[in-house]
Amino acid sequence: MAKKKRKVSKKSSNKLIYIAVVLAFVATVLTSLVGGYYMGYNDAEYEVSKKERAKEKKRLEILQKLEKVSSAKEEKKLNKRLKDILKKDKKEIVKKKSVQVTASHEIDVATLPKAPKRAVTRVRGKPKLAIIIDDVSVASQVNAIKSLNLPLTMSFLPPSKYRPNSPQLASKESFYMVHLPMEAMSFTKEEPFTLRVNDSQQMIKDRIKKIKKLFPKVKYINNHTGSKFTSDELAVNKLVYVLKKQGISFIDSRTIASTKVPNVMKNYGMRYIARDVFLDHKMDKAYVKKQIKKAIEVAKIHGTAIAIGHPHVNTIMALNESKKLFKDVDLVLVNKLY
Repeated sequence: MAKKKRKVSKKSSNKLIYIAVVLAFVATVLTSLVGGYYMGYNDAEYEVSKKERAKEKKRLEILQKLEKVSSAKEEKKLNKRLKDILKKDKKEIVKKKSVQVTASHEIDVATLPKAPKRAVTRVRGKPKLAIIIDDVSVASQVNAIKSLNLPLTMSFLPPSKYRPNSPQLASKESFYMVHLPMEAMSFTKEEPFTLRVNDSQQMIKDRIKKIKKLFPKVKYINNHTGSKFTSDELAVNKLVYVLKKQGISFIDSRTIASTKVPNVMKNYGMRYIARDVFLDHKMDKAYVKKQIKKAIEVAKIHGTAIAIGHPHVNTIMALNESKKLFKDVDLVLVNKLY
Protein backbone atom coordinates (compact mmCIF):
# COMPACT_ATOMS: atom_id res chain seq x y z
CA MET A 1 0.00 0.00 0.00
CA ALA A 2 2.81 2.44 0.91
CA LYS A 3 4.56 1.52 -2.28
CA LYS A 4 1.46 2.36 -4.31
CA LYS A 5 1.15 5.78 -2.58
CA ARG A 6 4.78 6.59 -3.45
CA LYS A 7 4.09 5.82 -7.13
CA VAL A 8 1.03 8.14 -7.17
CA SER A 9 3.05 10.93 -5.45
CA LYS A 10 5.86 10.54 -7.99
CA LYS A 11 3.38 10.74 -10.89
CA SER A 12 1.81 13.89 -9.42
CA SER A 13 5.23 15.46 -9.00
CA ASN A 14 6.17 14.69 -12.62
CA LYS A 15 2.87 16.11 -13.77
CA LEU A 16 3.48 19.36 -11.85
CA ILE A 17 6.97 19.68 -13.30
CA TYR A 18 5.57 19.19 -16.76
CA ILE A 19 2.86 21.83 -16.22
CA ALA A 20 5.49 24.24 -14.82
CA VAL A 21 7.72 23.70 -17.87
CA VAL A 22 4.77 24.28 -20.24
CA LEU A 23 3.74 27.44 -18.37
CA ALA A 24 7.29 28.73 -18.41
CA PHE A 25 7.46 28.13 -22.15
CA VAL A 26 4.12 29.89 -22.74
CA ALA A 27 5.27 32.83 -20.57
CA THR A 28 8.51 33.11 -22.56
CA VAL A 29 6.60 33.08 -25.84
CA LEU A 30 4.12 35.70 -24.59
CA THR A 31 6.94 37.92 -23.25
CA SER A 32 8.70 37.72 -26.59
CA LEU A 33 5.52 38.57 -28.44
CA VAL A 34 4.65 41.49 -26.15
CA GLY A 35 8.25 42.77 -26.09
CA GLY A 36 8.46 42.51 -29.83
CA TYR A 37 5.20 44.40 -30.17
CA TYR A 38 6.35 47.26 -27.96
CA MET A 39 9.78 47.37 -29.52
CA GLY A 40 8.18 47.49 -32.93
CA TYR A 41 5.77 50.17 -31.66
CA ASN A 42 8.61 52.24 -30.24
CA ASP A 43 10.57 51.89 -33.48
CA ALA A 44 7.51 52.90 -35.47
CA GLU A 45 6.88 55.81 -33.09
CA TYR A 46 10.52 56.91 -33.46
CA GLU A 47 10.23 56.77 -37.26
CA VAL A 48 7.01 58.84 -37.18
CA SER A 49 8.61 61.33 -34.77
CA LYS A 50 11.68 61.58 -37.01
CA LYS A 51 9.49 62.24 -40.05
CA GLU A 52 7.48 64.85 -38.14
CA ARG A 53 10.65 66.63 -37.03
CA ALA A 54 11.93 66.64 -40.61
CA LYS A 55 8.59 68.04 -41.82
CA GLU A 56 8.63 70.73 -39.12
CA LYS A 57 12.22 71.68 -39.99
CA LYS A 58 11.30 71.97 -43.66
CA ARG A 59 8.21 74.03 -42.82
CA LEU A 60 10.29 76.44 -40.71
CA GLU A 61 12.87 76.77 -43.49
CA ILE A 62 10.10 77.63 -45.98
CA LEU A 63 8.62 80.18 -43.54
CA GLN A 64 12.03 81.78 -43.01
CA LYS A 65 12.56 82.03 -46.77
CA LEU A 66 9.11 83.57 -47.23
CA GLU A 67 9.78 85.97 -44.38
CA LYS A 68 13.06 87.07 -46.01
CA VAL A 69 11.35 87.54 -49.38
CA SER A 70 8.46 89.42 -47.73
CA SER A 71 10.88 91.57 -45.71
CA ALA A 72 12.92 92.39 -48.82
CA LYS A 73 9.74 93.29 -50.73
CA GLU A 74 8.52 95.50 -47.88
CA GLU A 75 11.93 97.18 -47.66
CA LYS A 76 11.91 97.79 -51.41
CA LYS A 77 8.39 99.22 -51.27
CA LEU A 78 9.25 101.49 -48.36
CA ASN A 79 12.45 102.68 -50.04
CA LYS A 80 10.46 103.56 -53.14
CA ARG A 81 7.88 105.42 -51.07
CA LEU A 82 10.61 107.32 -49.23
CA LYS A 83 12.29 108.25 -52.52
CA ASP A 84 8.97 109.53 -53.89
CA ILE A 85 8.32 111.61 -50.76
CA LEU A 86 11.78 113.18 -50.80
CA LYS A 87 11.74 113.69 -54.59
CA LYS A 88 8.65 115.83 -54.08
CA ASP A 89 10.61 117.79 -51.46
CA LYS A 90 13.48 118.37 -53.94
CA LYS A 91 11.07 119.61 -56.65
CA GLU A 92 9.49 121.94 -54.12
CA ILE A 93 12.90 123.37 -53.17
CA VAL A 94 13.91 123.90 -56.81
CA LYS A 95 10.53 125.48 -57.59
CA LYS A 96 10.93 127.93 -54.71
CA LYS A 97 14.58 128.60 -55.69
CA SER A 98 15.77 127.58 -52.27
CA VAL A 99 19.23 126.14 -51.79
CA GLN A 100 19.58 122.46 -50.93
CA VAL A 101 22.96 121.73 -49.40
CA THR A 102 24.58 118.47 -48.44
CA ALA A 103 25.04 117.37 -44.84
CA SER A 104 28.67 118.46 -44.91
CA HIS A 105 27.58 122.13 -44.70
CA GLU A 106 27.38 121.73 -40.92
CA ILE A 107 31.16 121.54 -40.72
CA ASP A 108 33.08 124.12 -42.73
CA VAL A 109 36.49 123.22 -41.32
CA ALA A 110 39.12 120.91 -42.84
CA THR A 111 38.63 117.88 -40.58
CA LEU A 112 35.58 116.30 -38.99
CA PRO A 113 35.75 117.04 -35.24
CA LYS A 114 36.05 113.96 -33.05
CA ALA A 115 33.51 112.97 -30.43
CA PRO A 116 34.13 114.08 -26.83
CA LYS A 117 36.25 111.79 -24.68
CA ARG A 118 34.16 109.69 -22.32
CA ALA A 119 34.73 106.87 -19.87
CA VAL A 120 33.92 103.27 -20.74
CA THR A 121 30.62 102.48 -19.01
CA ARG A 122 28.88 99.22 -18.23
CA VAL A 123 25.10 99.44 -18.15
CA ARG A 124 22.36 97.05 -17.14
CA GLY A 125 20.27 96.14 -20.12
CA LYS A 126 20.81 97.60 -23.56
CA PRO A 127 22.87 100.75 -24.21
CA LYS A 128 20.89 103.78 -25.41
CA LEU A 129 21.26 105.46 -28.79
CA ALA A 130 19.56 108.71 -29.83
CA ILE A 131 19.52 109.74 -33.49
CA ILE A 132 18.82 113.41 -34.21
CA ILE A 133 17.66 114.36 -37.69
CA ASP A 134 18.67 118.00 -38.28
CA ASP A 135 17.36 120.52 -40.84
CA VAL A 136 13.74 119.32 -40.68
CA SER A 137 11.60 122.07 -42.18
CA VAL A 138 8.99 120.74 -44.67
CA ALA A 139 6.13 118.22 -44.52
CA SER A 140 7.73 115.74 -46.94
CA GLN A 141 10.74 115.37 -44.63
CA VAL A 142 8.52 114.80 -41.60
CA ASN A 143 6.50 112.19 -43.53
CA ALA A 144 9.65 110.37 -44.68
CA ILE A 145 11.09 110.27 -41.16
CA LYS A 146 7.82 109.06 -39.63
CA SER A 147 7.43 106.40 -42.35
CA LEU A 148 10.48 104.65 -40.85
CA ASN A 149 8.51 103.97 -37.66
CA LEU A 150 11.62 104.54 -35.55
CA PRO A 151 12.00 106.82 -32.49
CA LEU A 152 14.05 109.50 -34.25
CA THR A 153 14.42 113.01 -32.79
CA MET A 154 13.47 115.69 -35.30
CA SER A 155 15.34 118.98 -34.95
CA PHE A 156 13.43 121.75 -36.77
CA LEU A 157 15.02 124.78 -38.41
CA PRO A 158 13.36 128.11 -37.55
CA PRO A 159 11.01 129.34 -40.31
CA SER A 160 12.38 131.00 -43.44
CA LYS A 161 10.98 132.52 -46.62
CA TYR A 162 11.05 129.20 -48.45
CA ARG A 163 10.19 127.01 -45.45
CA PRO A 164 7.66 129.02 -43.46
CA ASN A 165 5.78 126.12 -41.85
CA SER A 166 8.40 124.48 -39.62
CA PRO A 167 6.76 125.69 -36.34
CA GLN A 168 3.35 124.32 -37.44
CA LEU A 169 4.92 120.97 -38.38
CA ALA A 170 6.72 120.79 -35.04
CA SER A 171 3.53 121.58 -33.12
CA LYS A 172 2.04 118.27 -34.30
CA GLU A 173 4.87 116.30 -32.68
CA SER A 174 4.87 115.26 -29.02
CA PHE A 175 8.62 115.89 -28.84
CA TYR A 176 11.04 117.81 -31.03
CA MET A 177 14.19 119.94 -30.94
CA VAL A 178 15.12 123.25 -32.56
CA HIS A 179 18.16 123.36 -34.85
CA LEU A 180 19.32 126.90 -34.14
CA PRO A 181 21.60 128.53 -36.76
CA MET A 182 24.86 129.97 -35.43
CA GLU A 183 27.71 131.82 -37.07
CA ALA A 184 30.20 129.64 -38.98
CA MET A 185 33.82 130.25 -39.94
CA SER A 186 33.16 130.46 -43.65
CA PHE A 187 29.67 129.11 -44.49
CA THR A 188 27.81 131.97 -46.19
CA LYS A 189 24.32 130.58 -46.86
CA GLU A 190 23.03 131.62 -43.46
CA GLU A 191 19.53 130.86 -42.24
CA PRO A 192 17.29 133.43 -40.53
CA PHE A 193 17.66 133.60 -36.71
CA THR A 194 21.43 133.02 -36.95
CA LEU A 195 23.23 133.89 -33.71
CA ARG A 196 26.53 135.73 -34.18
CA VAL A 197 29.57 136.06 -31.98
CA ASN A 198 29.09 139.82 -31.55
CA ASP A 199 25.40 139.61 -30.60
CA SER A 200 24.65 141.26 -27.26
CA GLN A 201 23.21 139.43 -24.29
CA GLN A 202 19.88 141.19 -24.91
CA MET A 203 19.87 140.22 -28.59
CA ILE A 204 20.42 136.55 -27.73
CA LYS A 205 17.75 136.74 -25.02
CA ASP A 206 15.21 138.21 -27.49
CA ARG A 207 16.12 135.62 -30.13
CA ILE A 208 15.59 132.68 -27.75
CA LYS A 209 12.29 134.18 -26.51
CA LYS A 210 11.11 134.37 -30.12
CA ILE A 211 12.20 130.78 -30.74
CA LYS A 212 10.26 129.67 -27.66
CA LYS A 213 7.19 131.54 -28.87
CA LEU A 214 7.40 129.78 -32.25
CA PHE A 215 8.24 126.40 -30.69
CA PRO A 216 6.54 126.46 -27.25
CA LYS A 217 7.35 122.82 -26.40
CA VAL A 218 11.09 123.11 -27.08
CA LYS A 219 13.30 121.65 -24.35
CA TYR A 220 16.44 120.96 -26.40
CA ILE A 221 18.37 123.06 -28.92
CA ASN A 222 21.41 122.08 -31.00
CA ASN A 223 23.53 124.25 -33.26
CA HIS A 224 23.13 124.47 -37.02
CA THR A 225 26.67 125.15 -38.37
CA GLY A 226 28.13 127.40 -35.63
CA SER A 227 31.83 126.61 -35.90
CA LYS A 228 32.70 130.25 -35.15
CA PHE A 229 30.05 130.82 -32.48
CA THR A 230 30.71 127.65 -30.43
CA SER A 231 34.48 128.23 -30.48
CA ASP A 232 33.97 131.63 -28.80
CA GLU A 233 33.61 131.14 -25.02
CA LEU A 234 31.97 134.50 -24.34
CA ALA A 235 29.34 133.94 -27.04
CA VAL A 236 28.58 130.43 -25.74
CA ASN A 237 28.38 131.75 -22.19
CA LYS A 238 25.75 134.35 -23.20
CA LEU A 239 23.68 131.68 -24.94
CA VAL A 240 23.85 129.07 -22.17
CA TYR A 241 22.93 131.71 -19.57
CA VAL A 242 19.69 132.47 -21.49
CA LEU A 243 18.89 128.81 -22.23
CA LYS A 244 19.26 127.90 -18.56
CA LYS A 245 16.81 130.66 -17.60
CA GLN A 246 14.35 129.32 -20.18
CA GLY A 247 14.72 125.68 -19.07
CA ILE A 248 16.25 124.59 -22.38
CA SER A 249 19.15 122.13 -22.67
CA PHE A 250 21.87 122.64 -25.26
CA ILE A 251 23.29 119.75 -27.31
CA ASP A 252 26.62 120.54 -28.95
CA SER A 253 26.66 119.34 -32.57
CA ARG A 254 30.47 119.63 -32.36
CA THR A 255 30.97 121.35 -35.69
CA ILE A 256 34.46 122.38 -34.60
CA ALA A 257 37.09 120.65 -32.46
CA SER A 258 37.83 123.85 -30.52
CA THR A 259 34.27 124.10 -29.16
CA LYS A 260 34.05 125.95 -25.85
CA VAL A 261 30.70 124.46 -24.86
CA PRO A 262 32.28 121.86 -22.48
CA ASN A 263 34.07 124.65 -20.52
CA VAL A 264 30.92 126.76 -20.19
CA MET A 265 28.78 123.79 -19.13
CA LYS A 266 31.34 122.88 -16.49
CA ASN A 267 31.30 126.46 -15.16
CA TYR A 268 27.51 126.30 -14.84
CA GLY A 269 27.62 122.87 -13.21
CA MET A 270 25.60 121.42 -16.09
CA ARG A 271 25.97 118.16 -18.01
CA TYR A 272 27.80 118.45 -21.32
CA ILE A 273 25.75 116.68 -24.00
CA ALA A 274 27.24 116.34 -27.48
CA ARG A 275 27.12 114.55 -30.79
CA ASP A 276 29.23 111.39 -30.98
CA VAL A 277 28.81 110.47 -34.66
CA PHE A 278 27.78 112.29 -37.83
CA LEU A 279 25.92 109.82 -40.00
CA ASP A 280 25.99 111.59 -43.34
CA HIS A 281 28.98 113.89 -43.58
CA LYS A 282 29.38 112.01 -46.88
CA MET A 283 26.18 111.40 -48.82
CA ASP A 284 26.96 107.83 -49.92
CA LYS A 285 24.45 105.29 -48.53
CA ALA A 286 27.18 102.73 -47.74
CA TYR A 287 29.02 105.40 -45.73
CA VAL A 288 25.85 106.22 -43.76
CA LYS A 289 25.34 102.54 -42.93
CA LYS A 290 28.94 102.33 -41.74
CA GLN A 291 28.37 105.37 -39.51
CA ILE A 292 25.19 103.82 -38.07
CA LYS A 293 27.25 100.78 -37.04
CA LYS A 294 29.85 103.10 -35.53
CA ALA A 295 27.18 104.91 -33.48
CA ILE A 296 25.93 101.57 -32.15
CA GLU A 297 29.47 100.58 -31.14
CA VAL A 298 29.97 103.92 -29.34
CA ALA A 299 26.73 103.32 -27.42
CA LYS A 300 27.95 99.86 -26.40
CA ILE A 301 31.25 101.26 -25.10
CA HIS A 302 29.88 104.29 -23.24
CA GLY A 303 26.33 103.20 -22.40
CA THR A 304 24.86 106.06 -24.47
CA ALA A 305 25.51 107.76 -27.81
CA ILE A 306 24.13 110.57 -29.95
CA ALA A 307 24.24 110.43 -33.74
CA ILE A 308 23.22 113.25 -36.07
CA GLY A 309 21.87 112.86 -39.59
CA HIS A 310 19.83 114.85 -42.10
CA PRO A 311 16.61 114.17 -44.03
CA HIS A 312 18.32 113.24 -47.30
CA VAL A 313 17.32 110.26 -49.44
CA ASN A 314 20.40 108.13 -48.74
CA THR A 315 20.28 108.81 -44.99
CA ILE A 316 16.59 107.88 -44.75
CA MET A 317 17.11 104.75 -46.85
CA ALA A 318 20.21 103.71 -44.88
CA LEU A 319 18.25 104.01 -41.61
CA ASN A 320 15.46 101.90 -43.10
CA GLU A 321 17.89 99.22 -44.24
CA SER A 322 19.69 99.17 -40.87
CA LYS A 323 16.66 98.42 -38.67
CA LYS A 324 17.93 94.97 -37.70
CA LEU A 325 21.12 96.52 -36.29
CA PHE A 326 19.12 98.51 -33.74
CA LYS A 327 18.18 95.31 -31.89
CA ASP A 328 21.50 95.63 -30.03
CA VAL A 329 20.59 99.04 -28.58
CA ASP A 330 17.65 100.86 -27.09
CA LEU A 331 16.87 103.47 -29.76
CA VAL A 332 15.34 106.43 -27.91
CA LEU A 333 14.37 110.06 -28.29
CA VAL A 334 17.09 112.33 -26.95
CA ASN A 335 15.08 113.29 -23.84
CA LYS A 336 15.14 109.61 -22.75
CA LEU A 337 18.92 109.31 -23.03
CA TYR A 338 19.79 110.29 -19.44
